[in-house]
Amino acid sequence: MKKLTILLPFLFCLSAYSQNDTLQILQSADTITLEEIVIQAYRANTTTPVTYKNVTKEDIELINSGQEPSVILSSTPSINSYSDAGNYQGYSYFRLRGIDQTRINMTLDGIPLNEPEDQGVYFSNYPDFFNSIQSLQIQRGVGTSTNGVASYAGSINFQSPNLTDDYYSKIGINYGSFNTYRVFGEYNNGLKNDQGFYARVSHLHSDGYKYRSANTSNSAFLSYGLFKENHRLKFTGFIGNQKNQLAWIGVPMEVIVQDPRTNGNADENDAFLQALASVQHSWNLSENVVLNNTAYYNFLDGNYDFDLNNFLGFPSTDEMYNYDFRHNFMGYFSNINWDAGNLNLNAGIHFNTYNRRHIGSERTLGELYENTGFKNEFSTFVKASYTLNRFVLFGDLQYRYADFDYSGSVPFEKQQWHFINPKVGINYFISDKANVYYSFGVSGREPTRNDLFNGEDDLPADELGNPLYNDVNPEQVENHELGTRLTFNKLQLTANVYYMNFTNEIVLNGQYGPNGLPLHSNVAQSFRSGIEVDLKWEFMPHFYYQNSSSYSYNQITEEDVSFSPILTPNLIINQTLGYQKKGLHIGTNIKYQSESYIDFSNENTTPSFYSVDIFGQYRYKSLDFKVAFNNIMNEQIIANGYIGIDGTPLYFVQAPINFTGGVTWNF
Repeated sequence: MKKLTILLPFLFCLSAYSQNDTLQILQSADTITLEEIVIQAYRANTTTPVTYKNVTKEDIELINSGQEPSVILSSTPSINSYSDAGNYQGYSYFRLRGIDQTRINMTLDGIPLNEPEDQGVYFSNYPDFFNSIQSLQIQRGVGTSTNGVASYAGSINFQSPNLTDDYYSKIGINYGSFNTYRVFGEYNNGLKNDQGFYARVSHLHSDGYKYRSANTSNSAFLSYGLFKENHRLKFTGFIGNQKNQLAWIGVPMEVIVQDPRTNGNADENDAFLQALASVQHSWNLSENVVLNNTAYYNFLDGNYDFDLNNFLGFPSTDEMYNYDFRHNFMGYFSNINWDAGNLNLNAGIHFNTYNRRHIGSERTLGELYENTGFKNEFSTFVKASYTLNRFVLFGDLQYRYADFDYSGSVPFEKQQWHFINPKVGINYFISDKANVYYSFGVSGREPTRNDLFNGEDDLPADELGNPLYNDVNPEQVENHELGTRLTFNKLQLTANVYYMNFTNEIVLNGQYGPNGLPLHSNVAQSFRSGIEVDLKWEFMPHFYYQNSSSYSYNQITEEDVSFSPILTPNLIINQTLGYQKKGLHIGTNIKYQSESYIDFSNENTTPSFYSVDIFGQYRYKSLDFKVAFNNIMNEQIIANGYIGIDGTPLYFVQAPINFTGGVTWNF
């Protein structure tokens, strides 16, 4: 059977497998065959000795009603999340193994999504993003080489819609608590005359759980592909715009007790538009060699308000600051894959260039400053896997270069960083249903603009005119992963232990910049370690049990004093009991999260909590009905907190009992 590769910029870093008399290494969950077309993405597979989890489109559709991706991701091991507004739309955030998402590499079809200057991804600018995701893979730990910012805590690879799916079109509507709703339309014409086309448009709104924390957003996602025997061409693009009433300032506990819906922010708003476009080409040079090339462009334009008086704890006045941003982010990458039986080689290059204009103004004073940040990046890698009987040997070497420059009212010397990131591993297959793996990897990461500028949006100067910036060193992690995977008809289990040893780790230092953003600094020694379990067991016909849990032990040592890192719960348990038969799927989710510290003195914590959710989905002819009741025990959930500028602990409350329901018409 001929194998045509749908254009995606990456290949499996390990697609070699051995077939002999004693063992056949399977890749059933990682390669999807559709009408003589093999969809391959730059991901780990069953032979790769790294820790990962795949999430399918079906998994996403079961729980997705337009909520932020952070909420959905938090059902996987070692991820905790919270939202500013307390419900499921607007700004939300997640941490992997206690490490924030600026240290998590995120890509769509290999295209970097992290904003280069400060390395974050704001999914609020991509409303209803998960509605157009075919699948995703979460690699925990250093993982394998990818494009964009450092894979420090891990990486998440999103796959765009599969254009070879059968034809489908649908219209859906969801409505829930706090006047939260989503309306969307989706269309996929299937593969016709060697061409495929996909389109989706969405409109979303929520009043928010907290007072004055509404979000209104729109988005569109388009993809077109032309698929020939040796050449595939694919165009992908999406655009989103959103308006938020801001709620990113925490609230003291005594105020929460009086009214948990209190919003710490004043009359502050934001509005952002973001768009991405890419063209990808895949070429079968021979039966065993595939070349992929991708060019992309990412644009952002928007602004947000900042009430400095309110932030400092004083009464609000007419004074209101505004931070306005516009960026241009473009890049190119090329990969080549050679499959020579038991040996698989993959090599690639990637470079991008980025500029971001910053304008600061005040409502009555007008424009205060304008400056521009510039960042360039180049990386290249070579990786190989070799299958020897029951063993798979893996090696991966990446070189990554990044620089940052600045044009403003003060002189600035360009900052440059060079990183060598090696990874090695071994995978031993006890049988085709069980394997044990070990990997070791190193990843380095440069500080962000906010780290360097100590929270200043416009770089200040001293009395001699010299720039005042923070001398933050790049950080490095050495990551050990030891795990096992068992795959039987009724039972799938992945379990692993990890140890991450950091040098110059950049951590929150409890201080805040003049724009309200938290500041970071290096610490001398730190490590994170833990055990993670991901289980699904079909214990009787139509019934299943899932458990995605983690326990961690973590320490920072500074000036001979050891303490626990902040916002890192030691224990996270996600459990699901479900029933699925024909068109009916019902179940309950139970989550427990232990307390976590919010200060380096380890005196203040977010309390531990548990939540119980129930969900149901039913298909009747061409209609899909969906309902979910969240936090049905009406527990008070405080998922995040920090120490305010005056030393007061401030917290973020999540919504009490709430619901969402919807119907989708398939035609």
